[in-house]
Amino acid sequence: MAALAVFFTWCLLFGRMPLPLLISLCAAVGLILVCFGKHSHSHFLSIDVMAQGSRLRHVSPTLKFWTALILIVVCVASRNVATGVFLVAVMFVLVVIVGGLDFREYIHFLMLPVSFLLVAGIAILFDVSAEPAGVLKFPFFGLWLTVSDYSQARTTLIVSRAFGAVSCLCSLSLTTPMPEITGVLRRAGCPDVMIDLMYLIYRYLFILLAIHNDMYTAAGSRLGFRDYRTSIQSTGKIYSNLLVRGYRFAAVNFDAMESRCYDSGIRFLERGKRVAAGQAWFAGLIVSTAIGVSLLPM
Repeated sequence: MAALAVFFTWCLLFGRMPLPLLISLCAAVGLILVCFGKHSHSHFLSIDVMAQGSRLRHVSPTLKFWTALILIVVCVASRNVATGVFLVAVMFVLVVIVGGLDFREYIHFLMLPVSFLLVAGIAILFDVSAEPAGVLKFPFFGLWLTVSDYSQARTTLIVSRAFGAVSCLCSLSLTTPMPEITGVLRRAGCPDVMIDLMYLIYRYLFILLAIHNDMYTAAGSRLGFRDYRTSIQSTGKIYSNLLVRGYRFAAVNFDAMESRCYDSGIRFLERGKRVAAGQAWFAGLIVSTAIGVSLLPM
């Protein structure tokens, strides 16, 4: 992950800043990811725990949901890089400094979406050419993989948009428990079947991860990964059993829901949280600033 981020940063900014500064930036990115960015699926099992522990959990979920949604739309529609950078910085301040989430946990949480963004960014950044052209060029089976000024600018804009939108979504997830989000959607008029499917899929992802971790630990304790061939066999058995156990667990849970008179519509006890004037003013300030930044010249 760290090597991928350093390679992407180098290719993205090569020729656009002084070489010593670029080397320092790449070294800083690699050091941060090596020290704090090791991704682990176990951290995703505690998203609701982190949301419940946030100091922003007492803020109205309606205000947080619609503010995040508006900011995502503004970020995706913007035509400059500054909007995404601004939202990444604001969401970091809100979640880590104001909300009280540990910095390491926040970096862990962002690792999975950031890894997808890096892979997609590299695919956008490189072009295939018959001639060696651009600021960077690598031979590739008789052709050339090139990086041009245009592809650098295009990739910077796309990645900044995506990263800003992901930061807004992560801030909502890390400060608002899932039952409150479903309550906002229900009050907004979303169909019950859509909300039920969303909540069940959300929960079953973590259940499948927990089952996978248990089977992976059991296989490792029996030397199931002692060599390459054994690792392939163990991995195949784990995922085939995961499919079977997933279906079995889903059937058992659906029987339990029906035995409790489930008739579509999963309800949660909610405590009313009023929108304070200061909170609404602060949210409006963030939205208006983001809109203003998005209107700046490219």
